[in-house]
Amino acid sequence: MTFPLKPILVSAILFLSCNTGKLNVVGSIDSDLDEASAAQIVVNSDLLWTIEDAGNKNNVYGMDTKGNIIKDIDIDNVKNEDWEDLTSDKKGNLYIGDFGNNSKKRKIFYIYKIEEIAELHNKTNAKTITFILPKDVKSEDFEAFFLWKNNFYIFSKEEDKTKVIKVPNQIGTHTATFLTEYELKGKDTRVTSADISPDGKTVVLLNHDKIWTLTNFKSDNFFEGEVKSINLEHDSQKEGVCFKNNTTIFITDEDSGKEDNNIYTFKLD
Repeated sequence: MTFPLKPILVSAILFLSCNTGKLNVVGSIDSDLDEASAAQIVVNSDLLWTIEDAGNKNNVYGMDTKGNIIKDIDIDNVKNEDWEDLTSDKKGNLYIGDFGNNSKKRKIFYIYKIEEIAELHNKTNAKTITFILPKDVKSEDFEAFFLWKNNFYIFSKEEDKTKVIKVPNQIGTHTATFLTEYELKGKDTRVTSADISPDGKTVVLLNHDKIWTLTNFKSDNFFEGEVKSINLEHDSQKEGVCFKNNTTIFITDEDSGKEDNNIYTFKLD
């Protein structure tokens, strides 16, 4: 399904009126998406992909970088229990993290694999990766993940710290592996999205007003490297982050009812 482009006048007003700190506004997300909960670039696609979280459709949306919906893919065989983040692989497959857990009572979590999404048009089925937590790990709200060396690395959304678990990229049922717990510094340290650069050298974690970069790691204990906090000088309900290239990231807003949902770029130091 193709949606009409928004008038140039609306975009001009947006760009002139917003104080967005260190962020560069490149687009305004289509108003049909109330809760854009993720952002992801996929091989062989020039679109920025997103989803909505709990209570919304089982759909994946491909936007141009101005925020116009170009593709609307119905994932026909799964339910959006609480979709929170997206990641992708080098073959053009997209993965949906259905692991949101606001009540912290959830016991079963899912990752849905959408094969070669750039080739799809209206509807498809997903393959399912199911996981549970290790016995000694309490149920947490997970909202961020990325894929690296054929494993998913999933981060919990908590004040003052984040837990990291690991799940293999294999269709079937798994018990996640607990990797580490790390105390982040700052007033609000809840991780809402994550990604790793195409060269595998930089991890970025997103929050409403800051990002953390993780570099110089030598294993998948990413926090053993250098951890740097960057204040974006802008506070909104930011829920999606992904790498455009090795040095620039896209960031997206989820509607908070206070302002437009924007697409931003930010160049890392």
